[in-house]
Amino acid sequence: MNVSVAPCTARPEPDFGQEGRSGRVRCFYKAYGLTISSEVVLPELEPTAPAAPDIVIAVGSVDFPRSATEGGTAFRFEPTRQYLSWQAVGTFLISDACRIDVDPAPGIDDPLLAFPLLGPVLALTLHQRGLLILHASAIAVGGQSAIFMGDKGAGKSTMAGAMIRAGHLLITDDVVALDLSDASQPMILPGFPQLKLATDAAGAIRIGQAEVRPQVHPQIDKEQHRLRQGFSGEAVPAARIYVLERGDQAAITPLPGTSALPAVIKFSYVTRFGRQALVGDFASTHLSQCARLAAETGVRRLEVPAGLERIDEAVALIERDLASGTQAT
Repeated sequence: MNVSVAPCTARPEPDFGQEGRSGRVRCFYKAYGLTISSEVVLPELEPTAPAAPDIVIAVGSVDFPRSATEGGTAFRFEPTRQYLSWQAVGTFLISDACRIDVDPAPGIDDPLLAFPLLGPVLALTLHQRGLLILHASAIAVGGQSAIFMGDKGAGKSTMAGAMIRAGHLLITDDVVALDLSDASQPMILPGFPQLKLATDAAGAIRIGQAEVRPQVHPQIDKEQHRLRQGFSGEAVPAARIYVLERGDQAAITPLPGTSALPAVIKFSYVTRFGRQALVGDFASTHLSQCARLAAETGVRRLEVPAGLERIDEAVALIERDLASGTQAT
């Protein structure tokens, strides 16, 4: 399979019994506390020294029935194997929560493969590894954190960008992975130093020390900002979850438990795949994780004034709310 790739600065992977079949050089990256070995070049991620990988990404043929991919998009979920296929991009197979096989569509190169690979494919892989995954953005604020959830277009990444401009640190954008192994303290794992912003938001917020990467497809309307500074490489305790809505004035309202849990469930990443993705014991485990996060973290409604020129009003309100140190009830 001939797919053009960018040069890789990482050293080739030593033999760990996972030799690639595509002839590509493997690169090593770190994200979400894991070591990732990848035959797809992923400059979005932080490079790291070769080591035994937690996740292997390999390029090769994936046996997914052609009839299953008719109509553009198809998913299939089994206890140890998950298939995700986008006819215009390619097919991805997740095996045993530790391997991702990538079968690109004809003419598709690595920058476009990276969009689903670092979004829904990696999110589902992390879910399979027992983490709770939210479709959200997260910011570190003086040892605490703010998670921004909301419907499409609510401004999750825009709010994160405004917080970074105010001097706070990005933990992760789009895919928030939470480790709930400590029953009393959910931890947000650091993703990678990239923020995706719409052109108007990027122009209004103007994050310093960021490299804007070339647009990889005309239909992708968000610019990729790779941060040179402003990224937290450490896990941070989950302190607040804010559900974003538009309002006339910046305002924060605690959500009661009866509303907090449904909000967490709604914006958990796996729900976008429907009930079919929660095979075996995953359904009960997922519900338990969402309930624990809602109970241990302050879940609040954040009204953000319309107009990017007023977004700093919401930033100041978040800073005061986190400084108060009180939990939602």
